[in-house]
Amino acid sequence: MASPPPPPKLPIPGRRNILITSALPYVNNVPHLGNIIGCVLSADVFARYCRLRGYNAIYICGTDEYGTATETKALEEKCSPKEICDKYHVIHDEVYKWFDIKFDKFGRTSAPEQTEVCQAIFHKLMENKWLTENTMQQLYCDTCERFLADRLVEGKCPTEGCNYEAARGDQCENCSKLLNPTELIDPKCKVCKNAPRIRDTDHLFLELPLLSDKLVNYINNTSVAGMWSQNAIQATNAWLKEGLKQRCITRDLKWGVPVPHEKYKDKVFYVWFDAPIGYISITASYTPDWEKWWKDPDNVELFQFMGKDNVPFHTVMFPSTLLGTGENWTMMKTISVTEYLNYEAGKFSKSHGIGVFGNDAKTTNIPSEVWRYYLLMNRPEVSDTLFTWADLQAKLNSELLNNLGNFINRVLSFVAKPAGGYDSIIPDAPNAESHPSTNALAEKTNKWVEQYLEAMEKVKLKQGLKSAMAISSDGNAYLQESQFWRLYKEDPATCAIVMKTSVGVVYLLACLLEPFMPSFSREVLHQLNMSPDEDLSFCDDKGETAKAKRPWDFVSAGHKIGKPVPLFKELKDEQVEAFRIKFAGSQAERILKEQADAEAKKVAEKLKGTKLSEGSSKKKQSGGSKSKTAEEVSVAKLDIRVGLIRKAEKHPDADSLYIEEIDVGEEAPRTVVSGLVKFIPLEEMQNRKVCVLCNLKPVAMRGIKSHAMVLAASNKDHTKVELVEPPESAAVGERVTFAGFSGEPEASLNAKSKTWEKLSADLHSNGELVACYKDVPFTTSAGVCKVKTIANGEIR
Repeated sequence: MASPPPPPKLPIPGRRNILITSALPYVNNVPHLGNIIGCVLSADVFARYCRLRGYNAIYICGTDEYGTATETKALEEKCSPKEICDKYHVIHDEVYKWFDIKFDKFGRTSAPEQTEVCQAIFHKLMENKWLTENTMQQLYCDTCERFLADRLVEGKCPTEGCNYEAARGDQCENCSKLLNPTELIDPKCKVCKNAPRIRDTDHLFLELPLLSDKLVNYINNTSVAGMWSQNAIQATNAWLKEGLKQRCITRDLKWGVPVPHEKYKDKVFYVWFDAPIGYISITASYTPDWEKWWKDPDNVELFQFMGKDNVPFHTVMFPSTLLGTGENWTMMKTISVTEYLNYEAGKFSKSHGIGVFGNDAKTTNIPSEVWRYYLLMNRPEVSDTLFTWADLQAKLNSELLNNLGNFINRVLSFVAKPAGGYDSIIPDAPNAESHPSTNALAEKTNKWVEQYLEAMEKVKLKQGLKSAMAISSDGNAYLQESQFWRLYKEDPATCAIVMKTSVGVVYLLACLLEPFMPSFSREVLHQLNMSPDEDLSFCDDKGETAKAKRPWDFVSAGHKIGKPVPLFKELKDEQVEAFRIKFAGSQAERILKEQADAEAKKVAEKLKGTKLSEGSSKKKQSGGSKSKTAEEVSVAKLDIRVGLIRKAEKHPDADSLYIEEIDVGEEAPRTVVSGLVKFIPLEEMQNRKVCVLCNLKPVAMRGIKSHAMVLAASNKDHTKVELVEPPESAAVGERVTFAGFSGEPEASLNAKSKTWEKLSADLHSNGELVACYKDVPFTTSAGVCKVKTIANGEIR
């Protein structure tokens, strides 16, 4: 029977009470690694650090569920906004659990508490006359018969020097400029793709200019006291410099918190008015005494984590909203902002499916602690950083495996040795402080701990992690210089000092690295035969860290450790290359490829153990029935014809696909989709003869149905791919025949192939050409080559 959850934590007088929030992730998609390091993971590290220091801290987060983004996703998936929220909230929750994120509450902005708190704040703003009514011009789609919210409009960014073609109505993803939909050049409705028109509509506005004195006073005081990151200060000052403008807080939508006003009862609150209020409402769903956290600024410190594009809403909009109520709110003290984490050669993008996503990371079998370490060591605190598979490999193999893992395993394995070691019992080491190199290590370790604490208190997480890892490097050097394996025989007393001190450093590393790699720390404590719940602390009861000056005292003499095992596994070159290929392109393209591979596997399974024949010349098996494994497959089934590509263009929704209109001698050309963009230039696809496999079952590829397949050949490593060409004299629609069967099934094409002629040298050096239909061997002038489908399909 599961134990009941612990009671909600409340602020404790006399203690340091810290309220931590992470920007609420949109519920309309799976979070990618950039989202995870940008807010949720960073906040988790700080929350774990606070708990480790004995601070009374809670970590609040949840999914942001209202607004246009959800409505848009619901339209895409042909379901209701609530169904989208239910589906993706679970996905987010599972991703964060796998990444070892420890929330005190992970809630939802569609919960009843959100409506209650949001409407209460609205009434206060109305009472205090900080809201005004105004008529604004908004885009209206006559086709859809609705006003278009920001994210239902796309067009060209009006910002000079940007000109991004797919800017959203609220913000340009390319230059991060906040926009109004009417500012877009050549706007289009995302639903029907038609051009909308401008219409008047009444809305409520928050009067930011009237609140500016209160806001500027708050910013000036708090940005210094709270040590705001420089990028947060710059983004905030940019808004103030432009001059504060009244900000619309209502939208013509159905999915959101209803506006409790008779005139505006058919509208909802703008998501960036109600989303930050989600921090409060999720706390209210955590404890009915939520006001003890949110209305006690003298005893509670609020730390907020987010990506740089969210800054103005947390330093201008949300504080102005709270100040306008006239109530004694706990205002943000410290804001920690990250720049962008880019992926290989471009940006992570949820909307375009580019990069590694939270659910992808799990499929790699690389442990979550490694992902956490890499993301945090690569955290974009000051400028954009880049995720590359090669860098992940280097950090895992060099820093985690060879430095940290090597140090811990060497120490614990030696202690555990029954002969030539200590049989798992920690030795006594009196007068350790008098040993020169041990004392020097203790001094270095203490300095690194001081730097670690300073960095973590300032939310410089990357520097904190580097300081902790430096202790491991020093520990390795200490072991090597001591030559403990010799000391065991030549100077047992000194060897005991070295090993007891080293075990203490192992324990200290488990403590310091717990905020960054909690599963790693749990495993180290398990190998030390200690409890993570009871034994994880490098501070005394008052939170002091003087113990770090005496690492030999962390683990008592006579304590019996557990069984040491390696903590990390090497990531090999071939794995890295496989991941790079697997996660290339967009998520949608990867799903398509997985589906095609799965279908090809099915075809291959069907062909296992089958025989090729010229047709029906073979006799049936005895008993008059065929077994499935001996089913005869005729090469003559392949309807391959000479075709002429009349027109070729790139697929609008897939970077790697062409769409061709091919004449194969029928009344109308066939539409064919081919994955040849990376290999053959578009101009070389126009008006040329090709060999076409015509009796494939049609298959939809990114929304376009392909009714045949163009034959192409490649060398063994698929670095060269060319079209299989018939002779110039071949007539369009002429069938490619098969001949030459004798003994082993062989066939010859009567069509010449420039590809096979050009690549014949590859065949003579054990190269393998692949044309089009899997596992049916054809003989050409250049030799035997296997044939497989490029597209996903089956013979009819």
